[in-house]
Amino acid sequence: MPGLRRALCVDGCGRFSVEELPLPAPGPGELLVEVRASWISPGTELGGVPARREAPDPRLPPRPFGYSSAGVVLECGPGCEDVAPGTRVACLGAGYALHATHAVVPRNLAAPVPDGVALDAAAANHLAATGLQAVRRGEFSLGESAAVFGLGVVGQFTAQLAALAGAHVLGADPLPLRRRLAEAAGHVERTAAPEPGELAIAARELSRGYGLDGGVIALGGDGTPAFRALVELLKVSPDGHRVGRVVVVGGARIDHGFAAALGNVDVRSSARPGPGYHDPEWERGRDYPPVFVPWTTRRNVEECLRLMEAGRLRADPLITHRFPLEEGPAACELLLARPEEALGVVLLP
Repeated sequence: MPGLRRALCVDGCGRFSVEELPLPAPGPGELLVEVRASWISPGTELGGVPARREAPDPRLPPRPFGYSSAGVVLECGPGCEDVAPGTRVACLGAGYALHATHAVVPRNLAAPVPDGVALDAAAANHLAATGLQAVRRGEFSLGESAAVFGLGVVGQFTAQLAALAGAHVLGADPLPLRRRLAEAAGHVERTAAPEPGELAIAARELSRGYGLDGGVIALGGDGTPAFRALVELLKVSPDGHRVGRVVVVGGARIDHGFAAALGNVDVRSSARPGPGYHDPEWERGRDYPPVFVPWTTRRNVEECLRLMEAGRLRADPLITHRFPLEEGPAACELLLARPEEALGVVLLP
């Protein structure tokens, strides 16, 4: 097995580089994976870079990052003997599914990829499963109307999955590229720029005048304008209260009053791709009782891969660029400097 790997890194000054690093051996409940593709998350991974550049800390050395990839199993640690080398797997998890040539990943964060799913699509698994968890938190169902504010990668998958659950979906984003990609994926029924007039018309037509049943905030930064705009699109009860469900899956900060200032609106946080993630024992093979926890992180990933295999969940239309790993710094700079031109950026080690 190789003793070194190459990995995309970022330092305390917000500078990107590709570094050669030691490759750890897989421990108990872990797999060594040769990475074939990884997706860069513009929000989670790159959102803090501008602040680092404004207030640099030269003491922090380059560190590898990444949390959504796919590849082929090379070696199995103790307790993973039932996983055959050569198995194609979708990998997830910060600190594990790095943008790198090789990764050591806990077995429950490495799900087998169906034969009909390409590895560059499977590499979006963490982002897709995060969207699936948001849809589960929102409990969107057949015939309901919902809006997704923020059509980044997670927002795109959230919109697709809400539609697959049976909801009529409106996608809202200020960037025309992201609206076009959502339309190309073929699930959202309407897209709109987050302008009050345009949003109101789109929501009214989508819901046939009844008002939205809910929505998702899938963006970072100041989410207050999006939250207020979404609340204004929800149904209104006869006594004048807004009614519906709002799920916050992005890292947004929201300033809003409750009680009479909000009406009877349920505000729900959706964290991570599902239960189990960040539980070391679960990650390395100890499962939760399915009767009590039916949709763990792994099962959410497996379901996303199953939907991809059936052609129902679509990653390919979201890919705008593919780069070799050595060009990872340029790929990150593209996402930071020209978000109107790039969204789904895939690294191919």
